[in-house]
Amino acid sequence: MRTDPRTTTVTEVDPARWLEEYGDALFRYALSRLHDTSHAEDMVQETLIAALQSRNRYSGLASERTWLTGILKHKIIDFIRKQVRELTVDDINALSDAATENELDRLFDARGYWIRPPGDWGNPDKVLHNHQFLDTFEICMENLKPALAHIFVLKELSGLTNEEICNTLNITATNCGVMLYRARMGLRRCLDARWCQDDNRKP
Repeated sequence: MRTDPRTTTVTEVDPARWLEEYGDALFRYALSRLHDTSHAEDMVQETLIAALQSRNRYSGLASERTWLTGILKHKIIDFIRKQVRELTVDDINALSDAATENELDRLFDARGYWIRPPGDWGNPDKVLHNHQFLDTFEICMENLKPALAHIFVLKELSGLTNEEICNTLNITATNCGVMLYRARMGLRRCLDARWCQDDNRKP
């Protein structure tokens, strides 16, 4: 049971409605972060099970959708933590500072200017609401190595700080910085190739 803060009326929490009313939204949320249909479905299922088990602790201060999304967010972070922690030390160390410096050498000249400037992605506010751009972004995320995609999700979509990411994934600050750099540069290169073409951009 929960109390509606607007009316102080006690109402029943009905888990039977959750999948029908919130299932699609939860699935889209999970898929946008995991880029894998099977994993997204698993996370939604685990979320609903966890919510069912803890429904008596639901205070009603937030909407059911917000509450369920919060549970899902933590489930996804736990999943990513497990995925990254299964990497070997060599896997993590393969993203080394030396390799990053080599990449920087290919991007900038001796004065620090772009050798090949990033393409023009258009007005940022409009682009973020462009379904075609979002589809392209999803493809680019899928093309990243999973560990890089995961750390990008934690930083940019889940809003974790670098320190929180390090603690969550048990990695060093250096590795965190390098992996975030590579994720961002990988996305930039992919979007430059797939989005910054005149025939792919629509007003």
